[in-house]
Amino acid sequence: MNVATPKELGYFFPAEWHHHTATWLSWPHKEESWPGKIETIYKPYAQFIKEVSAGENVCINVLDKKMRAFATSHLEEAGVDLSKIKFFFHPTNDAWCRDHGPAFLINPSAADKKVIVDWGYNAWGNKYPPYNLDDVIPSLIGEAYNIPVYHPGIVMEGGSVDFNGKGTILTTTACLLNKNRNPHLSQGEIEEYLYNYYAAEQILWLRDGIVGDDTDGHIDDITRFVNEDTVITVIEENASDENYHLLKENLDSLHSMRLLNGKQLNIVELPMPSPVEYEGQRLPASYANFYIANEVVAVPTYRDKNDDKALSILTACFPDRKVVGIDSTDIIWGLGSWHCLSQQEPSV
Repeated sequence: MNVATPKELGYFFPAEWHHHTATWLSWPHKEESWPGKIETIYKPYAQFIKEVSAGENVCINVLDKKMRAFATSHLEEAGVDLSKIKFFFHPTNDAWCRDHGPAFLINPSAADKKVIVDWGYNAWGNKYPPYNLDDVIPSLIGEAYNIPVYHPGIVMEGGSVDFNGKGTILTTTACLLNKNRNPHLSQGEIEEYLYNYYAAEQILWLRDGIVGDDTDGHIDDITRFVNEDTVITVIEENASDENYHLLKENLDSLHSMRLLNGKQLNIVELPMPSPVEYEGQRLPASYANFYIANEVVAVPTYRDKNDDKALSILTACFPDRKVVGIDSTDIIWGLGSWHCLSQQEPSV
C-alpha cells in the first residue's frame, strides 16, 4: 500500500524563523564527544537555554531522573526559568539534536496540524557508533505527542539542509551524496525524498563544507537563509587558509543560483574566525552555526577578533530579534555548536 507523503497531504517544513512552539535538545552526556572537557560545556550550554527559553519552551531529552536533576542544577545556576523547561525521558547516545531530532512539518488545515518525519540516522556515516538510541528519538517524540510519524527509510541529518520556507532547500553534495549515507540513491532520487518529505520545490547544491567538519560538509556551518531570498555565507579572507578556496567556490556558486521566482539570491558575507584548534585538531568553528529562536539569534563566538564583526553583520540580518553571542570555544571541541545541538518545533 502506498502511503501518501507529507507533501501530498499539504504539510511543509517551515523556515527556522517561523514562530516556534518549542526548541528540542538532547542533554549532553557523552564524554567521548568532549574528551577531557565535557564539564566545561555545561555553563555555556545552560546560557544558551536561558536565552532561547526567554521566548519559547525548551524540551530536553534526558535518560532518567538523575540526569534530569543534574541538568536542572545547571539550569538553576544559570538563572533559567524552569517553568519554560520540559524534560522527556528519552535516552540518547549523544547531544546533536539537529541531526537525530524530529523534523516537524505543519499543515494548518489538516486534522493533525503537525507531523514528524523520522529520517534514518547513522551518526554521519557510521563514524560514532552506537547510535541506536538517537535513531529513534523522533518516533519517541511522536508517541509522546500522539501525532503521525513518517519514515522515509533513508539517512538524512537536519544540519545538512537549510530552508527558506518558500520551497527552496540548500544543501551540499559533499554530505548528501557521500557513499556513507545512501549509496544506493542517485542525486535525483535523493532530491525526490527532499521534495516529498520536506515539501520542497527546489534544491540548491553547494559542494564542500569547512575543514574539520566531521559531518562531511553540513550546510549549517557554511551557508544559511536569513529570510526567503537572502543567505549569509562564510568567507575566509586569508588566502593561505585551507578553507579559502572551497568557500570562494561556494560563494561563486551562490552568485549563479536563482530562486523559484527567478530572483538572484541576496548574499551577505560573514567572516570566519581564526582557526580554532585543540590538541592539534582543527575544529569546525563557524559563525554560521547560529540558531534562530523566537526572540534571539544565538551565535557561536570563539574569543576571536572577528566575533564582534560577525555579530554586527547578523544583527543587521535579524532586525526583529536580539542577536546574542555565546562562547563556543569549549562546545566546538565536540565538533558542533548551537545549531547542531538544537531542533525547532514550529507553531501552527
